Amino acid sequence: MEAAKTERSELTQSAIVDAALEMAALDGLDSLSIGEVAKKLNLSKSGVFSRVGSREGLQRAVMAEFERRFQQDVLLPALREPRGLPRLDTMMKAWLERVCRAGPRGSCLYVAGAFEFDDRDGPMRELLLEGVQRWRSVLRRSILQAKDCGHLKADTEVEQLVFELDALFTGLLREARFLRNPEVMARGLAAYERLISHYRPTGA
Repeated sequence: MEAAKTERSELTQSAIVDAALEMAALDGLDSLSIGEVAKKLNLSKSGVFSRVGSREGLQRAVMAEFERRFQQDVLLPALREPRGLPRLDTMMKAWLERVCRAGPRGSCLYVAGAFEFDDRDGPMRELLLEGVQRWRSVLRRSILQAKDCGHLKADTEVEQLVFELDALFTGLLREARFLRNPEVMARGLAAYERLISHYRPTGA
């Protein structure tokens, strides 16, 4: 009996986070509220509160689920590839395929949240900043591995390439999600290949 109750509670919490993530993808993290999520799922406010706590707790749960999905969609496929450019190439393609998906699964709270909270201090901004910095750390590590493997020039300025890739991702997200450019996949891959070719060793 107790196990069944626990399972129902976990299912309800999962439904709460899923609904809140969809709302955040559509209307922003600041739009989230215990009451709106409760209304969407036909639950009581106390029922939602008992599982996620405060509004900030709800936002944190949404960001944790977003990061889990982001890692599943983008990082895990790349980690199956050899170190160096094969891994970085796979990461780029997986990320681009992700933003081309319709609906919340294709949204990026790191990018949208950065614009939403760029001029506002507080816990939510710090949480988003940590997520963006983790993403940049993954890029930095992948670039360093590509240098070590000889896939990129020895004098590649790592921080510059991290900046350029992150800027490319941000621009492609707008192209895919806001402008809804049907050619974004081809254009994104072409832009990435042109950028990386600048850093490849001569003759590679």
